[in-house]
Amino acid sequence: MPTQCSAGSHGFARVEGRDVVADFEPVALLPDTPLLIASKRDLPARNLQELVAWVKANGDKVLVGTSGVGTSPHVAGVMLQQRTGAPVRLVHYRGGEPALTDLIAGHIDLDMNQSSVFLPYLKDDRIRIYAVMASTRLPQAPDVPTVDEAGLPDFHLSSWNGIWASKGTPKEAIQKLNAAAVAALNDPAIRKRFTDLGQVIPSADRLTPDALAAYQKAEVAKWWPVVKAANIKAE
Repeated sequence: MPTQCSAGSHGFARVEGRDVVADFEPVALLPDTPLLIASKRDLPARNLQELVAWVKANGDKVLVGTSGVGTSPHVAGVMLQQRTGAPVRLVHYRGGEPALTDLIAGHIDLDMNQSSVFLPYLKDDRIRIYAVMASTRLPQAPDVPTVDEAGLPDFHLSSWNGIWASKGTPKEAIQKLNAAAVAALNDPAIRKRFTDLGQVIPSADRLTPDALAAYQKAEVAKWWPVVKAANIKAE
């Protein structure tokens, strides 16, 4: 049976005793959701460069919300610590909405979360959105700059998804599953639904099983040292 996994771009190398690279057959990459960087309304920083300077100046006084231990926002918080050298404090919530609620209330300073969490608040002055953590702007938020444009290059992170099958699944079955996934992602109604949810649909050249395999291995190689060094464990 195929398995849909929300791998996150941090891609844990082992989950519940399974090797997520060696124990499964890649089928197809699914849409991903880049993270956005946001702060409470009364933070003095007006752009991303000012925000980074403020974080460095305030260190362990800075409270950064996450969606929970082991989530992409948790990894983003660790990235912020490493990139700025500031010992910001991570506040773990049970999901993105509770973190957003406390951001709006001013109980935490920053929140780096999936675009789907923040898109309804693009024109809401209760929070400030600085940048998307990707190399290209979001079609759903064309006025929000990328981190590269805003002064924090390569500070990229997204929650991505894919379909895998059990190890040893016949190649013909993999091809049929892949064809079904590609056909679904080309359906206008499905594409619109993903777009409405703030997700980015992969280009055609990224939809092959080989492309998913290469991407997964690259992501594990990139993020596993970060995850391991921070002692982040999936929950």
